[in-house]
Amino acid sequence: MSRATDVMAGLPEVRVWQEDLYRDLHQHPELSHQEHRTAKLVSDKLTALGYQVTEGVGGTGVVGILCNGDGASVLMRADMDALPVAEATGLSYASTVRATDAAGKDVPVMHACGHDTHVTCLLGAAALLADGREHWQGTAIALFQPAEEVGGGAAGMVADGLADIVGKVDVALGQHVGPAPAGLVGTRSGPVLAAADSIRVTVYGRGGHGSMPHACIDPVVLAAMIVVRLQTIVSREVAPNETVVLTVGSINSGAKSNIIGDRAVLELNLRTYDQAIRTAVIAAIKRIVVAECQASDSPKEPEFEFYDQFPVTDNDEAVTTRAHDAFVEHFGERVLTIPPVSGSEDFSDIPRALGVPYTYWMFGGIDAAEFTRAAEAGRINQDIPVNHSPTFGPVIQPTLDTGTEALVVAALSWL
Repeated sequence: MSRATDVMAGLPEVRVWQEDLYRDLHQHPELSHQEHRTAKLVSDKLTALGYQVTEGVGGTGVVGILCNGDGASVLMRADMDALPVAEATGLSYASTVRATDAAGKDVPVMHACGHDTHVTCLLGAAALLADGREHWQGTAIALFQPAEEVGGGAAGMVADGLADIVGKVDVALGQHVGPAPAGLVGTRSGPVLAAADSIRVTVYGRGGHGSMPHACIDPVVLAAMIVVRLQTIVSREVAPNETVVLTVGSINSGAKSNIIGDRAVLELNLRTYDQAIRTAVIAAIKRIVVAECQASDSPKEPEFEFYDQFPVTDNDEAVTTRAHDAFVEHFGERVLTIPPVSGSEDFSDIPRALGVPYTYWMFGGIDAAEFTRAAEAGRINQDIPVNHSPTFGPVIQPTLDTGTEALVVAALSWL
């Protein structure tokens, strides 16, 4: 028997409380920087398992450390926050929670990205490692991060002294559930998640009556020309073999049909995998906006505000190969090599700040039979909900087992 098999012998017992915990977390989601209830549940469980627990790291972050003799120190991370989404899964444990967001608005709250799955899997892995400590040596670090969805939770934990709390770390591990058949695990060396930049662009016109546009500078027309021209960046300025996504997600201007406003606000989202391309695309965005403002005789220079920025997740080749090989030994044909994903994460801010290599993998959360039916009908995009969808609700099993086992197997590659 392998050490992983020995440690995993306790999974049936863990599974009992894990499934109940998952339903509870899903039914009680909390927005970014508001994960107080979740953090308390995590802290209490880690303490009961014998971990040395530090609470309130970066606001609501929790770190549990289990020292078990000499050996490597392995950091495993899960994110905890939910999204302002009204749940429409129809699950018996669906969320009906509402909360006040950072802007003071009353919003629905849902674990639409699967972070409740991540928390549950990491707690399960922490329990298995604690109960099976006679089969390994080293230090297991279970890190529960707040505020991933807004891109500041990892950096907040780092700024709050994370390096002093965890001490020497040899490798960092992270994972994410997604819209793939439950039971599958996907790995990739190199860039696996995109860098992300949200950009708020304000352009200025001259307001006036809708019946006298000749006396105005219309910011709606200006914004429209910018949107059209921005489409040429990816199609004409980025090499065909490179991947860039540039989306204009929002345009706001004016308040009434017969009033020409004095400004328009565009909100852009950019995804890239290479820093040089990221820099070039941002420069192109600014160049186009400025040029269109000049072409419209805008009375004021445009303004650019960058927010919700995420780094590229760039998996270390040696670490990823080691984890991948361990997954293949344990999961067999359920392990796949995946293409880059255009979603973004702030996980890498933690290992980057600690100066350690890392790997980040995906695991499926969709009922396999349902996924197969959709694939055979050519309706995956139509019938399979993706992360952030109001209908995204991972099946409990084998999703939880897979995520829990993956963390244990990967950690035991070093411990």
